[in-house]
This record gives sequence, structure tokens and C-alpha cells, in this order.
Amino acid sequence: MQKKRVERLYPNLVSAVVTALQQIFDEGKYADRVIERTLKSNKKWGARDRAFIAESVYEIVRWYRLLYAIVGKRPRKPQEWWHLFGIWKVIRGSSLPDWEEFDGLVEGKIRKQYQAVIKIRAIRESIPEWMDKLGESELGDQWEGMLSALNHPAKVVLRTNLLKTDPEQLADSLQGAGIVVEPISKEAFVVQQRKNLFATEAFKDGWFEVQDFSSQQVAHFLEVQPGMRVIDACAGAGGKALHLAVLMANKGQIIGMDTEAWKLKELKRRAKRNGIFIIQPKVIDGTKVIKRQKESADRLLLDVPCSGLGVLRRNPDAKWKLQPEFLEKMQVEQAKILSSYSRMLKKGGKMVYATCSILPAENRSQVDRFLDEHGSDFVLEEERSISPEEGYDGFYMARLVRKG
Repeated sequence: MQKKRVERLYPNLVSAVVTALQQIFDEGKYADRVIERTLKSNKKWGARDRAFIAESVYEIVRWYRLLYAIVGKRPRKPQEWWHLFGIWKVIRGSSLPDWEEFDGLVEGKIRKQYQAVIKIRAIRESIPEWMDKLGESELGDQWEGMLSALNHPAKVVLRTNLLKTDPEQLADSLQGAGIVVEPISKEAFVVQQRKNLFATEAFKDGWFEVQDFSSQQVAHFLEVQPGMRVIDACAGAGGKALHLAVLMANKGQIIGMDTEAWKLKELKRRAKRNGIFIIQPKVIDGTKVIKRQKESADRLLLDVPCSGLGVLRRNPDAKWKLQPEFLEKMQVEQAKILSSYSRMLKKGGKMVYATCSILPAENRSQVDRFLDEHGSDFVLEEERSISPEEGYDGFYMARLVRKG
């Protein structure tokens, strides 16, 4: 708990936060979309106002269980959501204004109850009971450190599009737009202060993409070369496909596949901005699409759907939307994709199975299950787990080779 401080609050901004929270929890809407719509609802809000709303919503969503544990019940009525906001401010060290919406809140009582409830880990780290038990059973002593790390806000990481510029030129351009970045690799930067990156000329010109540092490791792990035929079979909106194209120097062919046509439409738009022309979108609308690509790929990327437990820091509302049944369903889907899609890889080719999960059940256990069934054709060459304790998203990747 932070030291008590005076913070000026504005009723219209707090009201926007409260309304957004009601939409997320009472109506089941996604936090990022709710925040986006909320910020667009009032053009008079400045950068500081918008940052206040976004940060407040995300942080209250992140600490939801801890906050409602202090009052002993989940909020339902409008004033109870105002109270949740007030409790969040108090445990962060702020003093509340004398507003009627905060009537009944006693700061000393809040602090005392806070000290009592944080003795329970699932409440202290603000996570559902079933998820805490699952994490402990899967990860043992590693779980507590990972869980704590997942409650730190996500860093904003940029990947330089080396087809159009170099890191030095990109950094200079961003600095000219008032955006300070710090290099963390030969192509990546961490943004030091949140700004509207998408309004910059550098973004419009395709000089960079926003992509977490852990996610950037996947394309490198696939070990592509210019001229190869590569299939990204779960491409989504194409973050990794775009990176693969850069590593291939825009030479060869990338088939970006997905079951959702709208995601591939976004990939096509992003590829155009990036100056990339080797990506061919292909919708998976039946099993024949996979069969037609049999043994055609030099490299195959399977960035499969998963629980997303490695990226809770950037999607905190997922903690409250996920259910155990969904995780079980995901694991069945992962095994199916791995078994079926692997047929698209040539003999002697390499395949990467990847997830943004930290659970062994979605990661090494899936690889082991696949090798039990297909060990005569495939061998595990290397695997890598990235813990959220390293400061970025939790990720897993395994590179397998199809025997020649």
C-alpha cells in the first residue's frame, strides 16, 4: 500500500471509468474494446484524461477480486462500482474527495480490511480460486513468482521493420514525435512513455509494428531463410507472419492461414503498409485446404489457440472470463491442430509449435503427446519457455524436425 497522497479527481472521468467497468463485468464485454469506445465518446478529453481512464479501468479489472474482497461482495449497483473505484484509490494511497458517490467508505476501515485479505494468495494476487489451484498444480514453486509478474502492466514493445528502415532511423523519427524508446535488441524497442504511436508518420509509413518481445522470438525460432515456402497456419492478424517476411528479406512465399477471414483481411492490410508482398492469405474453410498443402512447406508455424495465461498482464479481464471447461476444450483443439496441420510440412522441414500460455498441459505435454503418436516421423530439436518474470509475455515454443 502506497503512502497517502492528495489526488484531484474529476467526476466526469470517474463516471466514465465506472460505466466502462459495468460494461465489462455486468455485460461481459472485452476491456480493450470498451476502453476504445469510451475514449472515442468524448473528443474534448485530452491525453492526460484519456490515460487516466484507460489506466484506471485496466488496473481495477486487474485487481477486481482483491477490491471486492475488501467489501466482502461483488458490486452490482452503480454506487457499488463507485465504491470499488474509491477502494482502489485508497489502497493506492490516495485520499477520497467528499462526494456522495463515496458515502459509506471509511478509509481507515478499508486499509485495515486490505491488510486482512492479502494474507490469502488468490485474493492478494487477484485471481479466481480455480486458476490459482491450477497454476500451483501445474507449475509448483514457479507459480507464485509468475503470478506476481503477471500483475505488472505490460510494456509496449516495438519491432523495427527492417525492410523499410533501421533501428537508429526509427528511434530518431519517434523522438521527433515526442516518443522516447529504449533498445532491447537489434530490432526491438520498449516505449518509455505511453503515447499514440499509431498517429506517427513512422507507423503510417510501415516502419514498425507493436509486438511483444516474447512474441518476436517465435519467428527467429522457426529458422527461416529467404526463398523458403513457409506456412503460418494460425496466422490471425499476422504479427508473426510479417516478422517472418522481414527475416526472409521479402523473398519466397508465406501462406498465412486462419479460420477467420476478417483476421486475414487485417493481415493483408498490415502487409501492404509494411511493404511486404510475399504473404498469401488463405482461409481454412474445410479440411481440404490442409490436405492440398500436404508436404509443401519448408517451415511450418503453429501458433495455436490457447488459454492466454501468459499474457494476462495485457488482457487482465481474461482472468474473469476464462473457465476450466474452456481450457480443456483448448487442449483438445491444440492436439487436433498439431496432429492434422503437421502433414503440411515437407520431410526434412522444421515446425514450431507455440503458445502464449505458461501451462505445461498446453505446452510440453502437447508436444510429448504428439511425439508419442508421430515419433517415427518427427523429432524434437529444441524448446524454449519464456516466463513472465523475464518482464515480457509468457510464451512457449518447440521446434520439431520432420525426418527425411
